[in-house]
Amino acid sequence: MNNCRKVLVAVNGSKDVFIKGLRLIDSEPCWVTVVKVNPPYEGDLNLVGVRNIKSVLDGGSESIVAQIRDIARSEGIPVKVRIEVGDIDKKIVEVAEEEHCDLIIMGAGSQNSIKKFFLGNLLDEVAHQAPCPVLVVNDNGVSHYRNVYNLCGGTI
Repeated sequence: MNNCRKVLVAVNGSKDVFIKGLRLIDSEPCWVTVVKVNPPYEGDLNLVGVRNIKSVLDGGSESIVAQIRDIARSEGIPVKVRIEVGDIDKKIVEVAEEEHCDLIIMGAGSQNSIKKFFLGNLLDEVAHQAPCPVLVVNDNGVSHYRNVYNLCGGTI
């Protein structure tokens, strides 16, 4: 294979999506970017009454980044990690565009119907806006595809 594929792995607070993403791209030469998006907070932080509000708002991003870097180091895979703040679907798509990604790997998460109603379906939003194919990995290890191709080329 002459060139490397650029893969974006969107993590949601767990390293499981990253681990599954690494397994999927195991034998392919890839540039891997990991993105963790924290939703914006627009309230008055002085009224919150939480002592370490920054760590609460960042959703444990520093801990997740450290875990991801440890896993990547142990696997011998260089990764670029980005922590972004904003609308999750828009930021994932924006990072994929900026990094010129060939594939986005995301976790299915566990959205119940109430969360889905209020938050919208993040996966649908990303899949419809993405500049590249999206691979969704659920908790059972089963993958769902939308216009996904194998990393060697060709559509599945």
